[in-house]
Amino acid sequence: MAEILTVRAALELEVFSRTEVRVYAGERNLDRPVRWVHTGEIPDIHRFLTGQEMLLTAGLGMGETALQQRAFIRRLADARAAVLVVELAGRMFDAMPEAAVEEAEAAGLPLVGLAEEIPFVETSAQVHEVLVGMRVRQLIAEEATSQAFMDLLLADEDYLGVVRELARRTGRPVVLEDVAHQMLAYGGATPEADEVVDKWSAHSRAIHERHHSLVTHGPGVPTAPAASFREVVPCARQPVVLRGESWGWLHLLHGGVQPTPAELRTLERAAAALAITLLSERESGARSSQRQTALLNRLLLGDITGDRFLSLALALGQDLRGRDLIVVTACAGDGEPFKDSTLARLLHKAGWPAVVGDTGDFDMAVVGLPTRGAAPDVHTVLSEHGLRGGISRLVEPAALPLALRQSRSAASVAVAAATAEVRHFDDLGALRLLVALSEGPELRRYVEDELGPLLEHDALVKNPLLPTLRTFLDCGGNKARAADELFIQRRTLYHRLDRLSEILGLDLTRVDNQQRLQLAVHGHDLLRRPTLRRT
Repeated sequence: MAEILTVRAALELEVFSRTEVRVYAGERNLDRPVRWVHTGEIPDIHRFLTGQEMLLTAGLGMGETALQQRAFIRRLADARAAVLVVELAGRMFDAMPEAAVEEAEAAGLPLVGLAEEIPFVETSAQVHEVLVGMRVRQLIAEEATSQAFMDLLLADEDYLGVVRELARRTGRPVVLEDVAHQMLAYGGATPEADEVVDKWSAHSRAIHERHHSLVTHGPGVPTAPAASFREVVPCARQPVVLRGESWGWLHLLHGGVQPTPAELRTLERAAAALAITLLSERESGARSSQRQTALLNRLLLGDITGDRFLSLALALGQDLRGRDLIVVTACAGDGEPFKDSTLARLLHKAGWPAVVGDTGDFDMAVVGLPTRGAAPDVHTVLSEHGLRGGISRLVEPAALPLALRQSRSAASVAVAAATAEVRHFDDLGALRLLVALSEGPELRRYVEDELGPLLEHDALVKNPLLPTLRTFLDCGGNKARAADELFIQRRTLYHRLDRLSEILGLDLTRVDNQQRLQLAVHGHDLLRRPTLRRT
């Protein structure tokens, strides 16, 4: 908090203790700041004032008539003098003129009388000594602030570090948004600020863009006529400028307590530090992705709870609170990893807040949905863009670690499929068991025991038989349908099935044999999928 010398504090200095000091008018304004001290005995002394001065006078320039005294007081009030101190030791007045008292009270100008003479030079010296000391301390604090932001830049911190430091130094909530009004970071959270963040678009777009007057510099919390803007928490907003163009805005949410000049200067320095950070690294988007990936890693490893995850996600600009949560694990339709943050772009375009991380071969996202009914929309969006992936059940924050495993299981099945598809965990059925077994040696042993001779056969011939077996099993053992699916004659299919029975040593017409082979084929497909890297 910036230091200021008020009229009240100045009157408590040692020099004023040498005489009786009485406040005749304007007592309600004794907390006005004093910026300087001036003395004068001429009627037009107001011409030499620039505002917030303590004027010391023996009263010689105030005039002898009530009309002159009222005019003198009005001129000082219009010049924004902080206080008028009048010596009442007989040089001009023995008592404070009634006209001066009435006019000063009406104008709100503090009017102070001194019963005896005091040296005005010494008064000026004591006040100026206090003011200079305050200014020195202010410069030291500003230098420390500048050095703190410089240290962040030297430590290669990104915008999150700058936002945290600004919130710490001002003690106020801070939000960083880009030019598209997307919230990128939130620091110094409070319940009041959380309510603003919940409806950030209204605050950022409607309030700032349509109601510029709401960024106030006077006392009180402003209200707008429209119902949606009532009880607005005002804030100071500083642009982040890159190469002469606005990159975004830094918001200092101050509520009904106006920010001090020192806090506004700190806000300006933070914006400048952000600009330097962004100019020095074009990979700011990559930095954000790395942050989100690291956050997902901590959730995967059990380092944080689901509720803590939501709190940290909010600091990254992704507000998942109060929403139904699902986890999505996806890759490109050809099974290759994304090269252009496709998943993040699709989720952002759909308007769903999400923490998206790159786990290597796959992207994983914790998505916040507005309603439970929006869950099928996620499946539709991913499918329409030809992605492969898996979707978990809707979960509460505490169950997010479980949802991560569910989506990975569903994605494992989707990647093993012949064509691009998106699978929901609830639709996996027995495949859930196979996915779990694929993490250890049991499934490999089972596949080898059931299909080993066939896989060995296919490795040595140009026309493998495993595709025929897979189609036959997918058709439920219906030979006519399988022949149509394979585009071959039934006689050819019968010949292949006889050969499969010979190699496997099993009667393929028996349902129990079909079931065991179906599991083995699905297991084989899962084991051949691209590796889901553990993060």
